[in-house]
Amino acid sequence: MAEGANATLVGGRRAGTESSGTPGRRRDRLPLAAVAAVFTVAQLLLVPPSMGLGWDETVYVSQVTSHHPAAFFSAPRSRGVPLLVAPVASWSASTELLRVYLAVLSGLGLYLALRAWRGLFPVRVLATAGAFFATLWVTLFYGPQAMPNYWVAVGALICVGCFVRVLGNGPGGRALWGVAAGAALMALMRPADAVWVAVPLLLFALVRRRRPPLLALAGGLAAGGLEWVAEAYAWHGGLAERLSRASEIQGGLGWNLAVDDQLRSLGGRGLCRPCTGAMPDLPVVLWWLLLPLAALLAVVVAVRARRPVPTLLPLACAVTSALPYLFMIGYAAPRFLQPAYALLAVPVADALWHLVRDGRGRWRPVLAPLVALALAGHLAVQAAVLVGTVNRNTDSRQDWSRVARELHRLGVRPPCLVTGHESIPIGYYTGCSSGEIGGNNGNTTAAEITETARRIPVAAVTGPGGTPPGYARDWTPHRVTDLSIRVAPPG
Repeated sequence: MAEGANATLVGGRRAGTESSGTPGRRRDRLPLAAVAAVFTVAQLLLVPPSMGLGWDETVYVSQVTSHHPAAFFSAPRSRGVPLLVAPVASWSASTELLRVYLAVLSGLGLYLALRAWRGLFPVRVLATAGAFFATLWVTLFYGPQAMPNYWVAVGALICVGCFVRVLGNGPGGRALWGVAAGAALMALMRPADAVWVAVPLLLFALVRRRRPPLLALAGGLAAGGLEWVAEAYAWHGGLAERLSRASEIQGGLGWNLAVDDQLRSLGGRGLCRPCTGAMPDLPVVLWWLLLPLAALLAVVVAVRARRPVPTLLPLACAVTSALPYLFMIGYAAPRFLQPAYALLAVPVADALWHLVRDGRGRWRPVLAPLVALALAGHLAVQAAVLVGTVNRNTDSRQDWSRVARELHRLGVRPPCLVTGHESIPIGYYTGCSSGEIGGNNGNTTAAEITETARRIPVAAVTGPGGTPPGYARDWTPHRVTDLSIRVAPPG
């Protein structure tokens, strides 16, 4: 009976029964390592390491660097990314070094995530899945950035893959540690996302009474989320208060149809809030619209092969991970769906291989060329979107550098304070602290800013069409790019 159950689970062979040192197992690693290596190189070539840090990156990096004051850390954020970048950012201010470090680390993460699925699907399927996920513009763009979503995706792949391996191999072995490690990584990066990914696994383990994977999953989530919960009680007045504030910052969680917002963001918009404007051209969004059909085909393939679990579980986790970002918030960012894309990649790759090859392993003369042509077009579209996204973000971050240089010329040098429009990134680039008297990043008051101006240089930044704050109306105005900057008089 045990052999029959495992055959149903993993398609006729038990994962992990071969010695890890056999030549066959070593050969299986090469395609996965090649995909990860190409992914790493592609990041360094297509996303220049010299590209400055983005808004969110400055928040995360500033928590561990000694070269910049720590920016305000709002309720939704978690300390996973600061821990991730600390080995470099804690001693070096080099953005280039940080980008290279993160690109290499993200390549290693992809390799380990794909390895978690060995034995559950053929290596060609896993390599294709890795290539599909790695060539999405959102994966290439955010892989070398100090952002959490890619790492939630890696943790999700590891956790779900190892969970399925535990079901096939029994309660022992390294797979249980993989479940816990993947869950901990997700929770360390984004606790709420980790819970959404884990819901199908928790339900499956409870219904099937699989105690070892249930305990490993729950333990990993608890270990990764412990710091966030402890910080909630230390600084936010409790867990309920932090969750409430996090929801408020995200616009209030509830029924919000954001599918169209996600479609608009596919054209390369890092944050679509408010999400207005025209939809991208059809070639840009076509792959996204076809994903549900490919997932449905994957289900059909898995059911016919009598191995539904390795396909249905990642699909279910992909759905639950995407739910809050498609139906519960009023804005969009393409990076939010990275865990869903990673989990969809393996079943979709399996479906594509069944499309192009028949049961005897022969290429289908019509479908194989059509699929190859479609994939080539998909790669071209992703590359075009990536180039445009990199160019726009490079320009905007260079604008912050120009503003910082002008502030230095005006005498605003560390120690100093920047308030107002885009104060967090401008403050980081200037080497100043940042302060807001309201909004999602409110951390000070007008009286405190006025008092600070008596001791150190303070600049108030007003965006295009804005009006200066009351405390800064008598300060000397300066025009920098399209911004109005008022610098407090000395003393």
